Amino acid sequence: MTKNSYIGELAAEFFGTMILLLFGAGVVAQVVAAGLGDHDSIAWAWGIGVILGVYVAGRLSGGHINPAVTLALAAFQGFPWRKVVPYIVAQTAGAFVAALIVRFNYADWIDKVDPGHTYKTQIIFSTLPGNGEAGISLTTAFFDQIIGTAILVFVVFALVNARNNPPLSNLVPVVIGLLVVGIGMAWGANAGYAINPARDFGPRLASYITGYAGAWTDQNGTPYWWLPIVAPIIGGLIGGALFQLCINRFIVFADAEHEPTPVGRDVPR
Repeated sequence: MTKNSYIGELAAEFFGTMILLLFGAGVVAQVVAAGLGDHDSIAWAWGIGVILGVYVAGRLSGGHINPAVTLALAAFQGFPWRKVVPYIVAQTAGAFVAALIVRFNYADWIDKVDPGHTYKTQIIFSTLPGNGEAGISLTTAFFDQIIGTAILVFVVFALVNARNNPPLSNLVPVVIGLLVVGIGMAWGANAGYAINPARDFGPRLASYITGYAGAWTDQNGTPYWWLPIVAPIIGGLIGGALFQLCINRFIVFADAEHEPTPVGRDVPR
């Protein structure tokens, strides 16, 4: 049996992303359709989904579970470009299947509160400007997603860099999950913090084929499906480039000069 096979990597990305969406879309369904919980529970459940998804996929594939992360790793960290498209397909497929499971499981609640399958419950599966509220422009939502994903990738690069005092004892997934919780709490108002093209497109497609005719537009009927794809990709590349330019190259210089790096209580006060 071949260990760490290419098929195993793709399976890991599929199931890792599926776990992410089972918790993420599941909690939004519980809040929006069943009325249980609030924005904080949404932020925490998405973060928990990230933690568990990365643990599921980490050993085999690195636990990207996000096309923006995969592209940034290819652009700046040497991840093979030949694997980028297959990884993205696997991630999107995992998100799609998870959304179908959530759609089936919460069908009674959805039909009860939104029998017309409008944007009011469409938000369970995909993002909207202002989370469905009026007054948030596409421009604001676009830049919000660039900023949120840039933060995500910048910090992820810092956390997985072996020379940058990363979390030890296999705690990197936990800290990445806390990062997503923080992004949700600080950057969730303008566009629902998709920060992950697979997380948005896969469930959007799942909702479309299960009765949401307006899945490709926002609450105003404006085509919106492209924004949570394009903006996170741009943001991820910006975040990765900033880390390489502003942090990583200086870590390399420090290593070359054999400079000690302070850790924990050794940091000068």
